Amino acid sequence: MGGRNGGKGANAAGKPPAAAAPAAVPGRAAGRRAAAGPQDPPVPPASPGGRAGAVVVGARPESLRTAPPPRRTRAMDKEARRRAILDAALAAFSAQGFAAARLDDVARGAGVAKGTLYLYFADKEALFRGLVEEMITPVLLDADAFVPLFAGTTRELLDALLEMLIERILDRPAQAIIRLMISEGPRFPELAAYYHREVVARAIALLRQVARRARERGEITSDAAERFPQLIIAPAILAVVWNALFGAIDPLDPRALLRAHRDLLLAGLGWKDPCEARP
Repeated sequence: MGGRNGGKGANAAGKPPAAAAPAAVPGRAAGRRAAAGPQDPPVPPASPGGRAGAVVVGARPESLRTAPPPRRTRAMDKEARRRAILDAALAAFSAQGFAAARLDDVARGAGVAKGTLYLYFADKEALFRGLVEEMITPVLLDADAFVPLFAGTTRELLDALLEMLIERILDRPAQAIIRLMISEGPRFPELAAYYHREVVARAIALLRQVARRARERGEITSDAAERFPQLIIAPAILAVVWNALFGAIDPLDPRALLRAHRDLLLAGLGWKDPCEARP
């Protein structure tokens, strides 16, 4: 025992002791940590029933886990559900007719409970009004705003309006509303009155405005289109009825029909070239 202790003592006495590691310099250590980038977060203490230092991967603060969804998301979900109900209603009305279609079929087609459907629409009449407001009213509003600002000829104005009609109604599911009104209107006078007030009367007033504009500009000489604006829109109704009955056999091109009718109508109204119409 003594020899060993003596050896250690001699070694300590005979040779200089090994150099101790230099004390850490706070400034340098901080610099090295900064250069190395963000450090791992401190290990949390053990929670009751857990292991010390255990970290739950992907865990979020409690405030984020319990926060309600943004109001805009809920509003968007509500609007999407309303659109799904309207799409299902249009499909049911088109396939079964307005009288035979059931709200159960609409709810099933929309993927919602019947009680949920009632939160949006009280009955089938409300569904029909919703379809008109969703698919046709916006087109009329845009046309009403467009006509007073248009600076071109009446021929060009008619082309723009007819293209709007084709692209947004005749070539879209919205044209089924016109077919539905033609087939079911006589049996449901309240719906016919609503459709006339909200769609037909507004469209007639707009077309009368276009015809008056053409005559006041000296582009036409007859006032027949002012007295009977139905002359302008009649081929669109014809196209809807024709394709509903014979579309699978002999389809009619609404765009080509309306353009041909435009030329025939303007000629009959005494159309003059714009340069000839100027005084």
